[in-house]
Amino acid sequence: MAAFYFLAGVNHFRSPQPYQNIIPPWMGNAEVLNILAGIAEMALAILLLFKFTRKWACYGIILLLVVFIPVHIYMIVEGLGINGKAVAPWILWVRLLLLQPLLIYWAWTNRAK
Repeated sequence: MAAFYFLAGVNHFRSPQPYQNIIPPWMGNAEVLNILAGIAEMALAILLLFKFTRKWACYGIILLLVVFIPVHIYMIVEGLGINGKAVAPWILWVRLLLLQPLLIYWAWTNRAK
């Protein structure tokens, strides 16, 4: 789990444009928000490595995933693709309604390990 979130955070810096493109304008500066999201994912990944911070890291990941929900809704409403590539709308719905809850569940079940 730590590797997954750390690499996801790194990707915000390696390929920022796809992330910036899906941030709704009403959320503010997409460049800054992308940087903050990347830092948060990497920091939470590091906190997952230590038993005494793991529970709080999992709660932070859950919060982050909830905060990302408006981005997923924006992608659906605006017909945006993933990584700049057009995708069928049902894929975006699966991402929102199946993948996000699974990631939240994954964090929830790892908080006590």
